[in-house]
Amino acid sequence: MSYFLRKIGFYAIALWAALTLNFAIPRMLPGNPVDILLAKLQQRGGAVSPETRKAYALLLGGDDSRPLWTQYWDYLGNMFRGDLGVSVSYYPAPVSEVISQSIPWTVVLVGLSTIIAAVLGVALGAFVGWKPGTWLDSLIPATTLLAAVPYFWLALLLTYLLARVLGWFPMQGGYDVVLTPGWNWEFIASAIQYGFLPALTIVLASIGGWLLGMRNMMVSTLSEDYILTAEAKGLTPRKILRSYASRNAVLPSVAGFALSLGFVVTGSVITEQVFSYPGIGNRLLGAVQNNDYALMQGVFLFITLAVLGANLVVDLLYGVIDPRTRARN
Repeated sequence: MSYFLRKIGFYAIALWAALTLNFAIPRMLPGNPVDILLAKLQQRGGAVSPETRKAYALLLGGDDSRPLWTQYWDYLGNMFRGDLGVSVSYYPAPVSEVISQSIPWTVVLVGLSTIIAAVLGVALGAFVGWKPGTWLDSLIPATTLLAAVPYFWLALLLTYLLARVLGWFPMQGGYDVVLTPGWNWEFIASAIQYGFLPALTIVLASIGGWLLGMRNMMVSTLSEDYILTAEAKGLTPRKILRSYASRNAVLPSVAGFALSLGFVVTGSVITEQVFSYPGIGNRLLGAVQNNDYALMQGVFLFITLAVLGANLVVDLLYGVIDPRTRARN
């Protein structure tokens, strides 16, 4: 029990530190979201008075006349209430609304792609490592080559071949714009068709790392004494592979999978940009281009929560999967 309490306490402190950095960093950056929004207003011919500027500052949370510690406590209170401010890029939409509209697209696309790539890569790596030196090893150069190819170039190549030349999939977008988003089969089928090409890009680009890592761990695990003992006891190769070799070799991949799941929230900025996919990566890029600090702060907060949450879950599961972890701690 003390192992789990220490882990939860550590991640609680890490969350507080991340929230503090999330508060401090935007305030150290040059520029002011209030000035950016007022500049847009002036471009449309609107007059800006001191009262108008103060009203927009209060609306965007940019009133810096208060003491810093007061702003900090208000910031923490707003975070726990889910009030992330107003987005400058999508004014007057709240940041939470912008993020909530984008996250499902990214979680479905990047999340499922990451899970598929990890499962396929680990499974193939286990079999390749179980029989090193066979024809299965030829999978490693091919998948490693795909992982080494620049991500945007692979996305553009697949778009040209499968969308432009063969016409099997749409080139860009998240769904057919003539459809109304909703939980109906027509819209879901359209979203699957539009998301297949970006998902294929992510799987092809990341499966090589999972395969190579699992294969190397399997080769290392097969030289351990407990594998030799299992063989001497007369256990079947399938039993040794499943219960002894794979179970121990997969542990580093579990930790890597936690980090991968945590960064699912950020999406893949390059993939979403190439395919004009309406995910959180696209929103983050737009926030950076428009100096939308509130939206950037909100996205970074979700990234932090996702990474810490995923690592906490896997750390707790790690203690269940590998009892040696609890014994060492």
